[in-house]
Amino acid sequence: MKTIITTTKAPAPIGPYNQATLVGNTLYTSGQIAINPENGELVLDNITVETKQVMENLKAVLEAADMTFENIVKTSIFISDMHNFGAINEVYGSYFNEATAPARETVEVANLPKFVNVEVSAIAIK
Repeated sequence: MKTIITTTKAPAPIGPYNQATLVGNTLYTSGQIAINPENGELVLDNITVETKQVMENLKAVLEAADMTFENIVKTSIFISDMHNFGAINEVYGSYFNEATAPARETVEVANLPKFVNVEVSAIAIK
């Protein structure tokens, strides 16, 4: 049985998907991009600000499922330019305890939804 997780504190889906799906104790989040959920506008001031918005959106989805970043066991990071990896990694890392940080992959891609620079998805366990 799956439970659909939704919150107004993260951007509404822009296609036929949900913010997250909970199956048993496992949460699968959709990729989060830098959309401000309050006004629907993209936050693309610079890569640091953009990544922070992405992580805050992910945080809101986790909270809607009564979880935190400590529950995450795996993340996927998609970036449009590997030259931004250092700045993205710095912001991303500030949301985790390095000793218990999840497994992850970071992949450079040609394009992302709405032509943003970074997207992050996660798998979390209660």
